Amino acid sequence: MALKIVVLAKQVPDTRNVGKDAMTAEGTVNRAALPAIFNPEDLNALEQALRLKEQNPGSTVGILTMGPPRAGEIIRQGLYRGADTGWLLTDRLFAGADTLATSYALATAIKKIGDVDIVIGGRQAIDGDTAQVGPQVAQKLGLNQVTYAEEVLSVKDGKATIKRVIDGGVETVEAPLPVVITVNGSAAPCRPQNAKLVMKYKRATCPMERPAEGTPYDYLYEQRPELTLNQWSVADVDGDVSQCGLSGSPTKVKAITHEGEGHQEHRVPG
Repeated sequence: MALKIVVLAKQVPDTRNVGKDAMTAEGTVNRAALPAIFNPEDLNALEQALRLKEQNPGSTVGILTMGPPRAGEIIRQGLYRGADTGWLLTDRLFAGADTLATSYALATAIKKIGDVDIVIGGRQAIDGDTAQVGPQVAQKLGLNQVTYAEEVLSVKDGKATIKRVIDGGVETVEAPLPVVITVNGSAAPCRPQNAKLVMKYKRATCPMERPAEGTPYDYLYEQRPELTLNQWSVADVDGDVSQCGLSGSPTKVKAITHEGEGHQEHRVPG
């Protein structure tokens, strides 16, 4: 059966390069000061999505991400590996979101995309390590969910068969579609970027990334519509501003203290 698959992916700070400017005065991550990478477990999830696409002719894979305009790079990296499209949620009103506000924004976008069979993402992001966003998205959409997945074995007859890791072993479960799946880092690594796809999509941008008129290659965007990535604001997804960004985030960072080589982060309800 043809599947409509949405991969939840996040551009995260490279935690191997955390310096003194890593946090803002408000206790949020200073993303502009850190190198950005594709969240590792989201790459594992993308590989599972691409395998399902190959196993089910006619299926499509889209990358959904939230962040500043530069997060469009995550969609491009997905396209380079075989994804078909992508959506960037970018708006100052999304900034400073905790997991609750993030899952709200993603859920509203998935509703706008519509008729999604599988939502799949990494178990957690390396900049938060909460593993909350996937389950919260499922709850907000009223969908079935399977966490700690290691492999999506098959999809047929309206059900996904999934191998998941549990304490002391593994188990195989069936879940009716539509379903939200979160994938462990122990799953198969993502395939490398395809050189032909890199050449095809290397100039794909969201409108806010678009080079100024009159600069080289600006003519391409009229000739090749696939190079314009979907860019959505809070208004575009009919979002409630009070549930987005800092205003929709009950979790606040109270203090960060460094101890030896590591650090502790103290979070309190707002």
